[in-house]
Amino acid sequence: MTALLDTIPYARFLGLRTEEDGEVLTVIMPFADHLVGNPMLPALHGGSTAALLELTAIAQVARVWPRLHLPRPITVTTAYLRSGKPLDVHARARISRAGRRVAHVLAEAWQEDPAQPIASLTAHFSLDDNRDLQE
Repeated sequence: MTALLDTIPYARFLGLRTEEDGEVLTVIMPFADHLVGNPMLPALHGGSTAALLELTAIAQVARVWPRLHLPRPITVTTAYLRSGKPLDVHARARISRAGRRVAHVLAEAWQEDPAQPIASLTAHFSLDDNRDLQE
């Protein structure tokens, strides 16, 4: 899955890497100074956290349903639960429901303790490979 994320320029910018333990995919965003949004705290930028969650969800869907194209997001909602510290961030996603055309995915990001997420994501992704509709 790291090879898949390496094809996405923003994932490379974030330095994302993956760990797989059986069926569980964990995406890790190593801390870097350019990810800090508020240097006074310091706190991670919310955009980098949201991107981590969205890319984790995309990787999970692509892992379950490998296709010619990556799944396209339809709706993405991110909830910021606590400030991200200047530490590595881990994220996991699970597909809660999927049909022939759409998958509903939930993802969470945490730093030190998976029971204390810093952000969560709810998203719908198109599984349709018919890309000639308005691209």
